[in-house]
Amino acid sequence: MGNDDSGKRPLDVLDTAKGDRVIAKLKGGQTVSGNLKAFDLHLNMWLEDASVNEDGGQTDYGKLIIRGDNVILVSPE
Repeated sequence: MGNDDSGKRPLDVLDTAKGDRVIAKLKGGQTVSGNLKAFDLHLNMWLEDASVNEDGGQTDYGKLIIRGDNVILVSPE
């Protein structure tokens, strides 16, 4: 990351990333990327201009809501 995020809590880093692109790895092996619009303490996320990469293919979505139970990791792009 380009920012100095030392000393920040993980949810603070996500809060800073609102409006920017993030990438999330899900339990099913999918990778999701999109513009982070909102999230909660359970890592439920609302993404816009989202795409899902799975089995070598990509599917584009306008808006996507991810259930936090499925998230393994999430990071600003």
